[in-house]
Amino acid sequence: MYLTFTNGVWSEGNVPVMGAMDHGVWLGSSVFDGARAIRGHLPDLRLHLARAIRSAEYLGLTCPYSLEELENLCRIGVGKFPADAELYIRPLIFGTEGLLIPSQSGFALSLFDAPLPPFTGFSACLASQQRPSPLMAPTDAKASCLYPNTTRALRDAKNRGFENAVVCDAEGYVAEFATANLFFVTPEGRLVTPIPNGTFLSGITRARVIDLLATQGVQVEQRSVQIEELLTAREIFNTGNFAKVMPCTRFESHQMPVGEIASLARRLYLDFMAAS
Repeated sequence: MYLTFTNGVWSEGNVPVMGAMDHGVWLGSSVFDGARAIRGHLPDLRLHLARAIRSAEYLGLTCPYSLEELENLCRIGVGKFPADAELYIRPLIFGTEGLLIPSQSGFALSLFDAPLPPFTGFSACLASQQRPSPLMAPTDAKASCLYPNTTRALRDAKNRGFENAVVCDAEGYVAEFATANLFFVTPEGRLVTPIPNGTFLSGITRARVIDLLATQGVQVEQRSVQIEELLTAREIFNTGNFAKVMPCTRFESHQMPVGEIASLARRLYLDFMAAS
């Protein structure tokens, strides 16, 4: 099932919202965010919607709805699905008018079935692509124009027989997976994640997992990470809105089990979600 809200109307299916002359189509001025509704639970919904509004502002766009109005729209949309539905919630804000600088903005909210993936391992390789610096791209926004580079990394990984890719920043330090933030456990047992340096979004689920692990006495070291460190890691996992917590069981030729920390992070997140 697929619902779209635009121009004040809920419709089924993938409703067209942009024309060939719209700024968002030909000049790439669009932002989005992703939230989740899992069997009626909407973890960190307001944080995702607030980030969508901020992202729009960073690109000179204007969200036509307040945070409260957006939240209400999302809850109305979720209510149109079965109570046990597992959904992806995607607000989209895009430029409509303007030559180079967008002068008007459009909006669409999409909700669609997207079951939470099973907690099984995925493989990843090192991408040849890099994350841009903040001076080269709008890295402070969840901007659509950043994603073609992500799809290049994913396409190359798939061609090599992997499911995801580890992307570095312009200095050669590990930034994140192509689709989510990255954590790993060192041979000594320390939990590490790349420190936010402006080249990638420090995710909402990432922050939530760090806070949840802290309640169990698990501290996360945030620092610059060399790619070689992943080749000796006890475990690697990612955090992101789509799958929440997912273990990486192979990086290049390095095989790893589904680890204790990833399993703990997943359990803590699911407990948090159930209470939200």
